Amino acid sequence: MTATVAPPKHGPDWPAIVKDAALAAFVTVLLTLGLVGVKTIDRAQGLDFVTRHWDVIFAAILVFFGRLCMRMTMEGRPLYSVVLAGAYAAVAIAALLGGELGDDGLPAFRPFDSDIVNWIVALAALCLAVWSAVALARGRAVVPAQRGQRRSIKAVSPLQRLTPWIGAVLLGFALVLPWLGFADRQILDMGILVLTYVMLGWGLNIVVGLAGLLDLGYVAFYAVGAYSFALFAHYYGWDFWTCLPLAGMIAASFGILLGFPVLRLRGDYLAIVTLGFGEIIRIVLINWYSFTRGPDGIREIPRPQVPFIDAIFERKAAEGRVAFHEYFGLEYSTLHRIIFLYYIILLLALVVNLFTLRIRRLPVGRAWEALREDETASRALGINPTNTKLTAFAIGAMFGGLGGAFFASRQGFISPESFTFIESAIILAIVVLGGLGSQVGVVIAAGLLIGVPEVFRELAEFRMIAFGAGMVLIMIWRPRGLLAHRDPTVRLHKDRRAISARPSEGTA
Repeated sequence: MTATVAPPKHGPDWPAIVKDAALAAFVTVLLTLGLVGVKTIDRAQGLDFVTRHWDVIFAAILVFFGRLCMRMTMEGRPLYSVVLAGAYAAVAIAALLGGELGDDGLPAFRPFDSDIVNWIVALAALCLAVWSAVALARGRAVVPAQRGQRRSIKAVSPLQRLTPWIGAVLLGFALVLPWLGFADRQILDMGILVLTYVMLGWGLNIVVGLAGLLDLGYVAFYAVGAYSFALFAHYYGWDFWTCLPLAGMIAASFGILLGFPVLRLRGDYLAIVTLGFGEIIRIVLINWYSFTRGPDGIREIPRPQVPFIDAIFERKAAEGRVAFHEYFGLEYSTLHRIIFLYYIILLLALVVNLFTLRIRRLPVGRAWEALREDETASRALGINPTNTKLTAFAIGAMFGGLGGAFFASRQGFISPESFTFIESAIILAIVVLGGLGSQVGVVIAAGLLIGVPEVFRELAEFRMIAFGAGMVLIMIWRPRGLLAHRDPTVRLHKDRRAISARPSEGTA
C-alpha cells in the first residue's frame, strides 16, 4: 500500500540512493551467481559446465538502475526515472520487434539469450516509467505508507466491488473456451489442469480460508481420492461415475481421522501434524505393494464415459458399444474426449463453488468464520469447536478426494510420486495468494501459478525463479491476497456504508 505526500523541500539524498541501488545489485549477484551464472550440460564425455557470467552482470546492472529509478521517484524526482526507464523500454522494445540484430545493432538492449526474458525486462522498465510518469503528473513523491495510516478494515477495495463481475466474466470464458479458435489440445489440457487446481483450492479454502486451520497435508486427501477410484476400478471394474462419490466419502472419512488428533492444536503445531499426515499417506502408498502396487503405480485406469450412454471416444467402437461422434452425428475428432473431460472438471468445480457459497451462509459456515477469528470467543458463544473443526476437515477432504478421482481418470496412471508435499504447497499458495476466503481469488491465483508457468515454459531454468519472483511481488502488492475476503458472510444490516458511517456508542 502506498500513500502520496508533498515533495521534500531539500534535494534527494544521493549517497543513500546510490548505496541502496548498489546493495540491491550486490544481492542480485549473490542470488544469480549460482542459479544463473553456471549451467550444466550433458555431453557425450560426461557432465560439463558452462559459465554465463555476462547474464549475471547484465542482471546486476538492470537491477541497479531499476532500483535507482524507484528511489528517485520515491524521493520526489520522478523525471529522472521517466527518462531512464522510458528510454530503455522504448529502445529495448524496438530492438525486440526489429528481429535479429546485425553488427550495427544495439545488442545491449537484448542482454539475455531468451527473448521472453528480454521482453519481461523491457515491460518491467515500461511499467516503471509509467508509474514514475503518474507520480510526475501528480507532482508528488510516492513513499511507503506509515503503519498508522492503514485503511480501515471496513473499507472495500475496488477489486472487491468488481468481484461479482470478474467471476461472471471468468465463468463465461470457461464455458466457451473449447469453442474458441485458438483452443487447441495444449490449451484444453492447460485448462483442465488449472480447473483441477481451482477445485482443490476451493476445497482447501474451506479449511484454511473459512475455518482458519492451517493444513499442509491436503495432498493426502487428493491421493486417497485418486487411489480409491483406481483400486475400485482395478479390483472390481467399477466405472468413474460409480466410484466418484465413493472416493469423496472415503476422503471425507480420512479428513475426520485427521481431525480428531488435532482438535487441541493451533498454528504451527497444527501445520506440522497435517504435514506429517500427508507424508504418512505417501509412505503407506509406497510400501504397501500388495495393495497399491507401490512405486510401480496403477495403470489402465478407465476414462470417464458419457453417462447413460455406452459411448466411447474412438473412431470405431467395439461390438455392443457406440462411438461418441456417431451417436451425436459429429465428425470424428481427437479433441472430443478432451472437451468432455474439460466440461467434467468444470462441472465438478462449479458444484464445489456453489456448495461452498451456500454452506458458508448456514450456521456451520458462520461457525467456521467465528472459529477462524477467535476460538476462545466462539467457545463462549456456545459453538462446539470439535464438531466445527471436524466438519471443516471432512468437507474439505471430500472435495480433495473428488479432485483426486478425476485426476486418476484423466491421467490413466497414478503413483505415489504424484502426491508429494510440493502439491500441498502449491494448493496452499493458491489459496493464500488468491485471498483467504475468496472464491474468485482462488481462480485468479490458480491461473497465475499454474497457467502462467506453462505459458513461459521456454524460460527453462529461469522458470522457477520467475515463479518465485511473481509470488513475492504479489505478496508485496497485495499482502492479504489478490481478493482477500475476511468480512462476515452474514450481517445483521445489509447496508455496510450505513454501519461504517454510524457513530459508535458513547460519542456525540
